[in-house]
Amino acid sequence: MNAGAATPIQDRGRQRWRALSSMLGWIASGLAFVLLAFALLDILHTVFVRGFAALNLQLFLTPTSGIAGGLLNAIEGSALITFGALLLAVPIGVLGGIYVSEFGREYFARAVRFIADVLVGVPSIVFGLFGYLTMVTALGWHFSLAAGCITLAMMIAPYILRTTELALRGVSGELREAGYALGASQANLVLRVLLRECAPRVLTGILLAMAISMGETAPLIYTVNWSNYYWNGHLTHESVAYLTYVIWSFINEPFSSAHALAYAAALLITLFVLLITLLARLSLSRLEVRRSS
Repeated sequence: MNAGAATPIQDRGRQRWRALSSMLGWIASGLAFVLLAFALLDILHTVFVRGFAALNLQLFLTPTSGIAGGLLNAIEGSALITFGALLLAVPIGVLGGIYVSEFGREYFARAVRFIADVLVGVPSIVFGLFGYLTMVTALGWHFSLAAGCITLAMMIAPYILRTTELALRGVSGELREAGYALGASQANLVLRVLLRECAPRVLTGILLAMAISMGETAPLIYTVNWSNYYWNGHLTHESVAYLTYVIWSFINEPFSSAHALAYAAALLITLFVLLITLLARLSLSRLEVRRSS
């Protein structure tokens, strides 16, 4: 027997220690999951119970009036800001992800990836301060829809870029080689083969970015501010209402009407994100079924 070989007793001891450490790890993971699930369910319970209690028809028919009224102007503003930011961020993020994925070894592509990683970790309030100093103050746009959309687009574009890059890198190498073997150019291969193959993951990244933009408050306080009125079509020199401001501001007011609007706004944002996610998942599942058939 070798001097360094473990005895059967030592082997059994190591196996017991591994089993014990594995069991402790599973217990710790289970407790962490239970605590996280409890916190999430408690938040959802509060939002749904108090939010549904605050719902009424006037919320969807009238704008806010001080700390009372409805939320129609805030719903309109949130939709405009979110889709405006996506309109700017999606082309930049998807095209940037394609470039970084296909030309990842080039110096500029590595620099783009590094900048995207840095921007993902920047606090949202820093984007708001940047938007305030550049667009609101330096360019003289004042609080406006354009300043808010551009600021949010700068914040969510790195998410879309990185998820698009990872989605493209996840496509099997055989599919890429088969496209080149059939004489496809790199542009045709990416647009007609690779993007169609990883479209569900790219769309998931866009939905994640959309959820992030819908839930942001700090960048919009610095760039959009707040308005009790409907949007009149001006991209600059006009503030816009949005739902997260109602949550952030009205919940601190000592009036029940303000609290009701805050909980109703929180419920609407939660339902909007949930509905968009479910519709996207349904569309993706149908797409997968069509591909497999």
